[in-house]
Amino acid sequence: MSEPSEWLIYRGIGEPHDGVPQLPPPPPWRDFAGGRSAPVGGDDSADRRLGIPGRIAEEHRPGAEELEMINAALYLRRPLLVTGDPGAGKSTLAHSVARELELGKVLRWPIVSRSTLLDGLYHYDAIARLQDVQIASHASASSDAGAESAQNVGSYIRLGPLGTALLPSDRPRVLLIDELDKSDIDLPNDLLNVLEEGEFAIPELERIADRLPDGEADVLDHDGNKVRIKGGRVQCRAFPFVVLTSNGERDFPAPLMRRCIHLELERPDHKRLAAFVKAHLGEEAARSSEDLIAYFLDRSRSELLATDQLLNAIYLTHAAAPAGRDRLAELLIQRLDRPR
Repeated sequence: MSEPSEWLIYRGIGEPHDGVPQLPPPPPWRDFAGGRSAPVGGDDSADRRLGIPGRIAEEHRPGAEELEMINAALYLRRPLLVTGDPGAGKSTLAHSVARELELGKVLRWPIVSRSTLLDGLYHYDAIARLQDVQIASHASASSDAGAESAQNVGSYIRLGPLGTALLPSDRPRVLLIDELDKSDIDLPNDLLNVLEEGEFAIPELERIADRLPDGEADVLDHDGNKVRIKGGRVQCRAFPFVVLTSNGERDFPAPLMRRCIHLELERPDHKRLAAFVKAHLGEEAARSSEDLIAYFLDRSRSELLATDQLLNAIYLTHAAAPAGRDRLAELLIQRLDRPR
């Protein structure tokens, strides 16, 4: 049996050892901010997606059509529907706009087959409220219990990413509705009215608005901050910059397409891939990985691959395992459309 390579932390020898501290720093796109102080309004997820601030902008400028469609969505206050293959940079676009225009942290709503419009707007924890009312009724028989209960309804409501994006503000928030094509058949149609009108109602607050001080209630937004809702309705002032992404797995209804600006992203070329690598891993890694970039591009002509596979392969072979790099790259860059 051959000796395990020096870069391996887990070696399968069955003997406990404290090897985790030997791990190198994580890749920039997997470096999380928990426990670290961050600038006010900063977005750690943007750094993971975009790389070191400024690097990607220095090395790559979006094409003319891409710039025109993004600005058209900004001017017209319309959602931007971005389609393209996995790894084409669809969701990264939202973070890029948010960073450049200083619009704060991107609100992200990842779509799955069970996602509903209500998931994006708000969540009302009726069970927790019922439990608290029952506990309070046993503790006190005060005649003011009903009014106090009404005022506390907001404590059980938390806005979702879409609901938070529609809060009135002088500057728009950036909302990423990621992989809309994974939703069930109803969600794209359900989004139409909210995206057209820029407002929605919270019935749990509307019903008791006349019993609330000034008709207002405090709820939590998606960021965890307390915000005040008046009359049980949320109405935007600056329409958010909404990015809808799709991998092209389904067609969307014409009414949704009519309300969106549509941008189709092409697969990244060699120059753009090199810029991605430099933004995340630095100039040396980009220069020494020209062969891996070419290998990735050659395979991507006939196979479905994602850019993060290339970044993973370059990071591992450059920083941790310079020996056997071709074999490791082949293991990490596997086609996403292969038969299961």
